[in-house]
Amino acid sequence: MDRQTRHRAILEAVSQGGQARVLDLATRLRVSDETIRRDLKDLEAEGLVQKIHGAVIPPEPLGEPRFDRRMSQETEAKKAIARAAAAQVRDGDTILLDTGSTTAYVARALHGHRNLLVVTNSVDIARTLATRNGNRVYMAGGELRADDGAALGVSATAFVQQFRVRLCFLSIGAIDLEDGLMDFHLEEAEFSRVAMRRAERTIIVADHTKFGRRALVSVCPLALVQTLITDQPLRAPFQDRLRRAEATVLIAERAAA
Repeated sequence: MDRQTRHRAILEAVSQGGQARVLDLATRLRVSDETIRRDLKDLEAEGLVQKIHGAVIPPEPLGEPRFDRRMSQETEAKKAIARAAAAQVRDGDTILLDTGSTTAYVARALHGHRNLLVVTNSVDIARTLATRNGNRVYMAGGELRADDGAALGVSATAFVQQFRVRLCFLSIGAIDLEDGLMDFHLEEAEFSRVAMRRAERTIIVADHTKFGRRALVSVCPLALVQTLITDQPLRAPFQDRLRRAEATVLIAERAAA
């Protein structure tokens, strides 16, 4: 059975049952577990399924999982991206980080840096970097979102507009070839646009699952991306588009097993 036929069979099984176990798929399609896992990785990258432990389920609706769940997804990829992002930061730097699971990992990767001036709208990131190594942390005000402790809205964007930083690290909900960087909430997209304007350089941190996905709100076209850090080589269409934009693309290396 060829790859395309397996993919159709997997999607049919998930659609009919609402969930399909890896072992059951391997038995049904008469291939190894490893082959099924590679197929599922391809299908998840295209946004067609969502992997869970030992099984696969239909993709999330046009929305995103809760913050605690996102923190447990693609953890090795996010840690690798975070290490590469932290390598761009110097002691004494001025940085801005938005709310997101990947930027939360970036904050953790900055544990050894000193005397940072940090601007953020994330309670998690502020708590991670405050009172450490002489850092100064400025936290945007406003109503905190219950899910992830993010401050968003008019107060948060007005607060960020007061600062000028060297580096801005932005997580992103989805990256579409035509609509560019996208997010799931209007206020997050608005915050990201303001943050980008207040930095000398913006670094997008996004694992491979974000590519080829769509979200509700456009943040900016790919032509405006300056630097992108991800964990796998880009597919040709994204690579070509970012090359034309003269963006710097860094592929983070995962830690050795």
